[in-house]
Amino acid sequence: PSPRSCQPNGTNEEALQYEIEELKQKDLALDQEIAQLLSEGYSLEELEQHISLLHEYNDIKDAGQMLLGKLAVIRGVTTKQLYPEYDLELSD
Repeated sequence: PSPRSCQPNGTNEEALQYEIEELKQKDLALDQEIAQLLSEGYSLEELEQHISLLHEYNDIKDAGQMLLGKLAVIRGVTTKQLYPEYDLELSD
């Protein structure tokens, strides 16, 4: 059994209520952030496109990191050592 299943019901309910409240706060904060961006002249379509492009960028970056990792293993070096060879910044 999981640790949560061993706890009294009251504790589980309290933990769930706390988690629900945290999610409500995050939802409210995101709504406020969206409202601010809209007031600055951004459109929902533009924001959705930006989010989509960020997801695509992250997927491509993850694939690149995976390839660099495999190449580093093959060469017996660290990934960090490959960065200068491919003109990559460590902060990328």
